[in-house]
Amino acid sequence: MNRDGIQVRWDGGLKFSADRADHETRIDGDEGIAPSPVALMVESVAACAAIDVVVILQKGRQELSGLSVRARACRADAAPRYVKGLQFDFHVSGDVDEAKARRAVMLSFERYCSVYHSLRKDMELEWTLTLNGEPAGGQD
Repeated sequence: MNRDGIQVRWDGGLKFSADRADHETRIDGDEGIAPSPVALMVESVAACAAIDVVVILQKGRQELSGLSVRARACRADAAPRYVKGLQFDFHVSGDVDEAKARRAVMLSFERYCSVYHSLRKDMELEWTLTLNGEPAGGQD
């Protein structure tokens, strides 16, 4: 575990600031001025997977020119309102082989994305891939 840790400070209402080294993250339970803790978690999974996909495609000598990920979460209706499912839509552009792009996304969730692997094991996961504006499917 990181020895420096993260310091979370209450800023009033449901607003908080999290400080780590030289970085500050704003958090808002009402999502009025900043993401909620759950939104930050979903963003973290999306960013983690996106990083994996970029690294895998670059190592595979693919000419990636763009990548974006749209993420959605499905939450339980009753407290503790945990995340029951995540859905990600990957949009990749460039001179990228479709099979290699699909494999990169699959490898991220099956092996590499540490944020995803830190979540509940019974959570449902769905993902799709769009390559250069054309649907390229999703997980099998």
